[in-house]
Amino acid sequence: MTAGLGRAPRALLVALAVLLAALVLGACGSTQDEEQSSNDGGSGASTTEGTADPNAPIKQGLKTVSIPKQLGNPYEETEHSGITEALEELGGSNRVQGPTDAAASSQVPIINSVAQQRPDAIIIAGNDPNAVAPALKQAARRDIKIVAMDSDVASDARTLFINQTSTQLIGEGQVKLIADQIGGRGEIAILSATANAPNQNAWIKVMREELKKPAYKDIELVKVAYGDDDDQKSFQETQGLIQAYPNLKGIISPTTVGVAAAARYLSTSPKKGEIKLTGLGTPNQMRKFVKDGTVEEFQLWVPKDVGYLAGQAAAALVSGRITGKEGETFDAGRLGERTIGANGEIILGPPTGFNARNIDDFDF
Repeated sequence: MTAGLGRAPRALLVALAVLLAALVLGACGSTQDEEQSSNDGGSGASTTEGTADPNAPIKQGLKTVSIPKQLGNPYEETEHSGITEALEELGGSNRVQGPTDAAASSQVPIINSVAQQRPDAIIIAGNDPNAVAPALKQAARRDIKIVAMDSDVASDARTLFINQTSTQLIGEGQVKLIADQIGGRGEIAILSATANAPNQNAWIKVMREELKKPAYKDIELVKVAYGDDDDQKSFQETQGLIQAYPNLKGIISPTTVGVAAAARYLSTSPKKGEIKLTGLGTPNQMRKFVKDGTVEEFQLWVPKDVGYLAGQAAAALVSGRITGKEGETFDAGRLGERTIGANGEIILGPPTGFNARNIDDFDF
C-alpha cells in the first residue's frame, strides 16, 4: 500500500516533467525559427506594393542616411554631396555614414546601426550585392525605404537603383576608347576596384563580350587586376602589370581611384605615351595627366548628379509619389522628369568623354 502510494506521485512528477520539457522545446523551436528568419533576411523586403500618388506632398523633415563604399574617396564624397543637395532642396536632411575600407562586409554593421535610428530612407552604394542584403532587408522591415545608387545591391534588398548610365554603354565605351588609342591591336589589361564590386564586375563582363567582336579580334585581354579602390595598391598593381606584360599596350581602369593611381605611375614611367590608359575618372583628378600627355581620353558621368537623382528618388518613394514600379514617373528637381525602368532601375544618362579639348570646361 505504502509502495503503491509512492509510485503514484512519482508517475505524476514524470508526466509533469515530460510536459514541461515539451513546452520548453516547443518554445526553443519557435525562437530558433524566428532567429533563422531574422538572420537570413527573408525575401522581398523591399516591395512595390501600394498605389503611387504623383501629387502627394513631399514628407516634411524627411531624413535619409547615405552609405558610401568608403569614406575619404573623393568620388564618393562628390556623389553623396548630391544627396545632401537634393534633401536640403526638399526641406529634409541627409547624413553620410560609411566604412573606412571597401571590404565586402564593412557596410553591414553600419546598416544595422543606421536601421536602429529609423531614418526615412537609406541610400547605399554597395560594396557587395549579397553581403549587405540581409541587413538591408532587416532595415526595410522597419519601414525604411532602400535605394541603391552607383553600385547595386541584391534586387530584393532595395526598391530602386540609380544607375549612372547603362552597363552596356560603359563596357562598350571603355573598349572603344582603348581600341582607338592603341590602333585596334595589342595586349590590354583591366585594373578594377574590388573583386566583389557589382558595378565593376558588370562592366568588365560587357567588356569581355565586346572584345569577342570581329572589330577587336587583334586585341587580347591578358589580365584583370584588382587595386581594391586603394591608391597605393592600385599604383603597385599598375607597376606589376607593366612588369609582367612587357608588350602591354593599354590599360582600362573603370574606377576613379585606380585610373588616377595608374596615371600617376605612368606619368613618370619610361612607358608614358607608349602604354595607353583610359577608364572612369573625374576631370579634377585627371586634368594634369591629360595635359602632360599621360592620358588621351577617359569617361565619366557627373557624380554629384547621381547622388542628386538618388536623393530625389528617395524623397518621392518615401512620400508615396512612386512605389518603384516600372513606368512610374517623378519630378527629379533640376534633372527633370524621370521614369522608372525594369527592376526598379533609373538611369542618369550616357557617360561623357573628357580630353584636352574639353576638360577645362568641368570642375568636379
